[in-house]
Amino acid sequence: MARLQDKVIIITGAAQGMGETHARLCMEEGAKVVLTDINSDKGDALAKELGDNALFIKHDVTNEDDWAQVVKATQDKFGKIDVLVNNAGITTHKSILDTSVDDYRKILEINQVSVFLGMKAVIPTMKAAKQGSIINISSINGLVGGAIGYTDSKFAVRGMTKAAALECAPHGIRVNSIHPGVIATPMIMQGDTKDAVEAFAKTIPMRRVAQPEEVSGMVLFLASDDSSYSTGSEFIIDGGLTAQ
Repeated sequence: MARLQDKVIIITGAAQGMGETHARLCMEEGAKVVLTDINSDKGDALAKELGDNALFIKHDVTNEDDWAQVVKATQDKFGKIDVLVNNAGITTHKSILDTSVDDYRKILEINQVSVFLGMKAVIPTMKAAKQGSIINISSINGLVGGAIGYTDSKFAVRGMTKAAALECAPHGIRVNSIHPGVIATPMIMQGDTKDAVEAFAKTIPMRRVAQPEEVSGMVLFLASDDSSYSTGSEFIIDGGLTAQ
């Protein structure tokens, strides 16, 4: 039997990039997947490609009412919610002095507040079912320093994961965070950026960057019953970068 047979999974930021890769693997393993994103054109197209067991919902992850609509639509379509993957996020490379207050708040709203809202939205139905898995996508910058704002938000995701895991454990709900390093997404593997990434890869102990599917494999593990005794933990996918 497929590892996620008949599990219902919500994945935010799923219209493209890492979220799309997660969605495809989860569906291959038997899941019914709700894709949410602000990009409705790509989201609709992906859901149609994936078939009847996929549903796309346009979703502003910083909006509490949108989260309520996602939960309702998921339950109306598939009857339950087994897994939430808080994948949506943005990056930034500005210095502290070049980061405005509005810039900073936008990063925190999308990367941090959205995770809080997502957990708050799905926990009641998971509590009623006495089971569930919440997977929060952080970053190695939730473990070590990086750009202002982005690093702050990813450390917060790590902390929220632990707090929620302790609160939810008695109800059969597991909460874990994933901390990817450098991932070979189309956005970074092109032009001058590709050269810089390939040069940086030589400093990684495994001497390469990760493929998106390697992160999706961890999402699959945490969404499945294979990880039934794992909660409140960080799962690092960085080729040994943070071990140095």
